Amino acid sequence: MPPEVAKYLQDVHQAVEALLQMTQGKSLQDYTSDVTLRFAVERAFIIIGEAMLQASKLDPNLGQSISALRQIIGFRNVLVHGYAVVQHKTVWETVENDVATLKQQVDTLLGTSGAP
Repeated sequence: MPPEVAKYLQDVHQAVEALLQMTQGKSLQDYTSDVTLRFAVERAFIIIGEAMLQASKLDPNLGQSISALRQIIGFRNVLVHGYAVVQHKTVWETVENDVATLKQQVDTLLGTSGAP
């Protein structure tokens, strides 16, 4: 794996870890009522999506290891460009249902890449 791809994956890893930490013990109600938490979660997803976009440009085969690569990038695009239509429930469901899988896939890649 090229070192630049590993760096982007490390950024994803850090954003995922932050997401898990800031949402631990929280509920959808907590998320919808706390603007700071919402902004932080959305920012983490934006970083994840942008890092995946840049990594996929450098490694076109990344989608073979990151199962939801296109959806992750698309979600980032909605958060950045379509923020007015973002549904809090959708963001929260992504936290609850998809972040753990992404963490596992990224950790697997970084474990085999000799990442920084």
